Amino acid sequence: MSVKLRKVGNSNTLTVPNNIKPIAHEFDVFQGRDGMIVFVPKHKNPFHDESFIQSHDFTQSEEFGGKLIGNEILKD
Repeated sequence: MSVKLRKVGNSNTLTVPNNIKPIAHEFDVFQGRDGMIVFVPKHKNPFHDESFIQSHDFTQSEEFGGKLIGNEILKD
């Protein structure tokens, strides 16, 4: 199956065939060095969502206990 690039106003348009059911309404689009065009569903970044940040604990504890060795603590 192939589609053709169409000119619509000042934009170029690629149609999505009926047998492809998009899972999103908004996409990020990229073009690779080889000319490949990639559409990626746009998702919210949870780390930029203030309510997500406030509802989760992001503190981290050491996996192994005991005395620190090496450069685990860097001085400013």
